[in-house]
Amino acid sequence: MGNIYIIGSGMIRFNKYPDKTVKTMAEEAINLALADAGLSGRDIQSAFFSNTFWGMFDNQHSIRGQVVFRGMGIDKIPVVNVENACAGASTALHLAYTGIRAGMWDVAIAVGSEKITSPNKAQSLGAYASCMDVGNLQKHINMIMEVGKTFKNLKIPGHDESKPGEGRSIFMDAYAMGARWHMDRFGSTQKQLAVICSKNHFHGSLNPLSQYQQLMSVEEVLADKEVAWPLTRAMCAPVGDGAAACIVCSESFLKKLPGARPVKIIASVCGQGSDRELDGEDIGERLSKQAYSMAGVGPKDISLAELHDATSWGELHQSEVMGFCPVGEGGPYAETGATRLGGERPINTSGGLECRGHPIGASGLAQIHELVLQLRGEAGKRQVEKARIGLAENGGGNIHVEEAAMCVHILEKA
Repeated sequence: MGNIYIIGSGMIRFNKYPDKTVKTMAEEAINLALADAGLSGRDIQSAFFSNTFWGMFDNQHSIRGQVVFRGMGIDKIPVVNVENACAGASTALHLAYTGIRAGMWDVAIAVGSEKITSPNKAQSLGAYASCMDVGNLQKHINMIMEVGKTFKNLKIPGHDESKPGEGRSIFMDAYAMGARWHMDRFGSTQKQLAVICSKNHFHGSLNPLSQYQQLMSVEEVLADKEVAWPLTRAMCAPVGDGAAACIVCSESFLKKLPGARPVKIIASVCGQGSDRELDGEDIGERLSKQAYSMAGVGPKDISLAELHDATSWGELHQSEVMGFCPVGEGGPYAETGATRLGGERPINTSGGLECRGHPIGASGLAQIHELVLQLRGEAGKRQVEKARIGLAENGGGNIHVEEAAMCVHILEKA
């Protein structure tokens, strides 16, 4: 088996698009990736299409990818529809990688497209609950509430005491529980979460494809509207729409493309969560170890990372379990400036989910798009100096106390 490469990548700016559809956004991203690779649709041998809510919002189930590709004149090839909550797009890439590694084809495309904004805001927020075990949703909510009672009372009197999922995605309550556990267990602070968020706003201000591009100070983040303590609105990924795509090929196919700007995939792993306790081995820790072993590198070799920060707590937590700092020290690590542009290991140079946006079926490939730009040296004002190896961690859904699904990819400058 030869090496496997990304040869084309494209995404549209994540934003709120009342006039765009899942199909039209996907077409834009596909055409951008094809142009980036110097290929036509007829060169593609297989396709993997990630989406979560198209069926729920517009009743398009079952053949979503076929509807997109057939409409573009890309037909006759195998098209696989991928649904894996927020990890759907990275799962699509994992499947494309796996098929090429198995010798099934030489070039494949992975696409993610999602439209979440809706005039019916309750529908948009309520849709996220489908990424949990809906048959046991109340039991899960009760677990969140009961576990939360075991932590020290760290809240300031007078803060919001609304029920989980009330006026917000239920995921914000799950993330808030994790953040409070960390505060209770390790002494991390709300200010440290704000430092992470402010840093991502700085990165997002340099990214023309980011949904949010304005700077926010630590004080402004802390003063923003409370969502689920200790999380303020700025610390939480916005609702939005968008699409991203990348084209993957074998080494033999790459040799036919003299003008290519390839990035090598040196690890691609996918897994699901467990019924661990809060202090047990995290899914991210388990999968990152697999990815590092597959790539033959370690955390210290990573030049930059895109981590799944659906909230600031997500970045703090994942920076620990990816091995960038000891468990319990994610907050102080962020305060040192290590994760900011110019630091030892910049994290979420795209702005992350908090600022770049989080149309969930597309987010994983948006992470990959950022790493591809960085490893090619094409990231403009947010370019990481001497970027050589990048890691992307993309989690999806929630069962018990952790993600239901997760993918970790490691890319290397070619």
